[in-house]
Amino acid sequence: MKLTFWGAAQQVTGSMFLLETDDYRILIDCGSDFDLDEIGRKTRYEEQKSVFPFDASLINTVLLTHAHIDHSGNIPNLYKYGFEGRVVCTEPTLALTSLLLKDAANLHQKRLNARLNGSAKKRSKKKREVPMDYFVEKNVNEALDNFVPVAFGQRYRIADNVTIVFYAAGHLLGAAHIVLEVYEDGQKKRICFSGDIGRSNYPLLIDPQEIPQVDYLICESTYGNRLHEDQGSPAEALADVIKRTCVDIPGRLIIPSFSVGRTQALLYTLNKIYMDHSFPYLKVFSDSPLAHSSTKVYQRHVRMLNKEARTFQDDNDMLFDFDNLIYLESSDASKAVSNYNEPCIIISSSGMVQGGRVEQHVEANIGNPYATILMIGYASEGTLGWRLLNGQDTISIRGKQLPVLANIEKIDVFSGHGDQNDLLKFIKIQDPEKLKGIFLVHGEQQSMADFQSKIQENGYNSVEIPLRGRTYEL
Repeated sequence: MKLTFWGAAQQVTGSMFLLETDDYRILIDCGSDFDLDEIGRKTRYEEQKSVFPFDASLINTVLLTHAHIDHSGNIPNLYKYGFEGRVVCTEPTLALTSLLLKDAANLHQKRLNARLNGSAKKRSKKKREVPMDYFVEKNVNEALDNFVPVAFGQRYRIADNVTIVFYAAGHLLGAAHIVLEVYEDGQKKRICFSGDIGRSNYPLLIDPQEIPQVDYLICESTYGNRLHEDQGSPAEALADVIKRTCVDIPGRLIIPSFSVGRTQALLYTLNKIYMDHSFPYLKVFSDSPLAHSSTKVYQRHVRMLNKEARTFQDDNDMLFDFDNLIYLESSDASKAVSNYNEPCIIISSSGMVQGGRVEQHVEANIGNPYATILMIGYASEGTLGWRLLNGQDTISIRGKQLPVLANIEKIDVFSGHGDQNDLLKFIKIQDPEKLKGIFLVHGEQQSMADFQSKIQENGYNSVEIPLRGRTYEL
């Protein structure tokens, strides 16, 4: 049995791992790689003549840990390049992946239309430069027709010698740790792919489930060398920020937030705050159609959420809707919020302030000393969110150089990733005498190196940090 690391190897995005046993090939995750710049992406495609470093038609089955695009975003391309099998995941992952892939296809279509609407000379040049990883809605629909939902805890056979079980990972609705049992040469081998590991006591989501003893563990390491700073509850942390920025002074609070997962945690927490605290009436604008659609998926799957959320639903009928919440669907409605002069809260994507409607809100308010931009999650180096967090005096938005007069704050209680302690807790379920190997993925190089040392301090000796393309015999 062979395991090859084709993505999220010494980097965060692009999760993609190929497990081969006899003549059966299983791809675990098939995510978009956001760590490559355009030059690196073009070079890789020219070398491979394909989005993939393998023949997609030879893959038999895809297992998907969760919906986030860095885990699911290349699935439509897999079908474009010849894959004819099924994608196995949980039912909520299917629902959320459908929204995210259609959103990505819409973005690709807009970019393709922009290329085709240029001058004849430019059009001819740009047509040759269409990225190989672009897909459109028909590619998404073809992929979704082949998704197979499987319940948590259900043993599901994907081949004569391979069965799988999904265990709840927290992190996102439907997210799973995947444990495979492979029968080879008269022996049973267990392999676990962690996916992204969530946190205990996170809004809405159940805590990550313990997995059984395995032989090999592929573990994410996003927060491998970090601990979460904020120790209070999300409601306490958010209420404190709102009071200081919108109540004590007549200001506005802008919260960049990812549409799927993070926004739902925010809306639920705001609903609790307005139920439990005597806050003055403040309008809350949720400015992301994708977030609105995702919120409906969460509401439909309320019985898969944690006990606190289910109880809140039973007591109050709705998890997310409250009197002062306004969903902004159209682009015109989004722009019109700039003319609303009362204190308010604006939640908009993307979470790293890189594209999306949130850019116009930041642009409109970055020079307002009564405005606060609250970062609630990780921002990759070079993104606008990263520049704000690093205290730059001026920033460039849409070609304009603007002074930063707004207040910039950060809380990490809404981060969906477990920190170093959470990751260690996940690993320490395993008996070091029985675990044959740990492979660290989905993290920055320094985070992986520091986490490798921490794991080894706890008695686990075989801890690998694979390079992209490295194959291991299991």
